[in-house]
Amino acid sequence: MIKDGILFITGANRGLGLAFVREALRQGAARVHAAARDTALLAPVVALDPARVKPVRLDVTNLDDCAAAASACGDVTVLVNNAGVLENYGGFVTRPDQAGIRREMDVNYYGVLNLCQAFAPVLARNGGGGIVNVLSILAVAVAPVVGSYCASKFAALALTRCLGAELAAQGTRVLAAVPATIDTSMADGYPGPKDAPEFVARTALEALASGRSEVFIGELSNSLAERFRTDPEGLARERAQMLP
Repeated sequence: MIKDGILFITGANRGLGLAFVREALRQGAARVHAAARDTALLAPVVALDPARVKPVRLDVTNLDDCAAAASACGDVTVLVNNAGVLENYGGFVTRPDQAGIRREMDVNYYGVLNLCQAFAPVLARNGGGGIVNVLSILAVAVAPVVGSYCASKFAALALTRCLGAELAAQGTRVLAAVPATIDTSMADGYPGPKDAPEFVARTALEALASGRSEVFIGELSNSLAERFRTDPEGLARERAQMLP
């Protein structure tokens, strides 16, 4: 699906988004639409291959931006919803931050929904194609210290599963890509193990091409997913110790 495909990648200016661009180019994508809120930040990304990488200005929370992107990029065959934020460190009650909670939900859930709604007709016209929604193992193994982030990713996981069923009729594959901690600026303060963004991007695109609907990426993601399957209450008690 990637070789000779046309990809639209959100949050493409750095971190995992940049890794998705690099991996798409490596696999032979015909074109990559690289999206970010500030196109000036995309200059190094475009420089990777000016003939194949095209910058797109996009705020995923803005419906007009999403509609304009879908209209301008009518050749897309694979949508990668990578843009995400983690802004609220604290509990829902002990250290509530309504602005941070809403921002995370706006980007991590509604942003994904907005792009899927805008591009689903484009993918249908182009033969079905695929969607990769970048989620987090925190959608499964929640941690109170980043509770609102967990909630936004859990909502996006439910959305992804529903979209997979809904869009199957038009031939669109929908993948839930579920990594743990990735070695990007979002995880600068996290001391634990981190997966390389290149590994995460490659694994996600390979899973989409193979027809998977969900893929847990990396050792930590897989181990926590297995714990959730076999002992969800024990995992919940353990994770409850991760307090704000």
